[in-house]
Amino acid sequence: MACLGGSALAAMLQSCAPTKELSGNIDESDLVISLKAFETKAGAQVHFKQYIIVHNDKLKFPIYVYRFDAQTYSALWLQCTHQGAELQVFGDKLQCPAHGSEFDNKGNVASGPAESNLRSFPVSVENDHLKISLKVI
Repeated sequence: MACLGGSALAAMLQSCAPTKELSGNIDESDLVISLKAFETKAGAQVHFKQYIIVHNDKLKFPIYVYRFDAQTYSALWLQCTHQGAELQVFGDKLQCPAHGSEFDNKGNVASGPAESNLRSFPVSVENDHLKISLKVI
């Protein structure tokens, strides 16, 4: 029981940790971040943040990167599809402060007034880095 309680407490503390925001580098048409950006350490144990928010001076809006597992990520443009406001992040939910539209961690509309899903970016994992393709499709 003590082990289960300790695991639950660690998970709760990790989910309450401040949002991880960082600056990503643009290399050609990719926004590149280290996978270590998702890591948090509690003593000798390594845990992983569910998401991070990546900024770059060349981008008008930040990008929300959600970690499903070590190889699966979603990268979403934090601009509401309703009227263009910057979205606020609440874990695996994204919300527009202007009119209340909500989106899930894959960018799908959960509730309106927005009718279109968020812009998403292809993501690949290469050499301990996450590459987010900024190419216009």
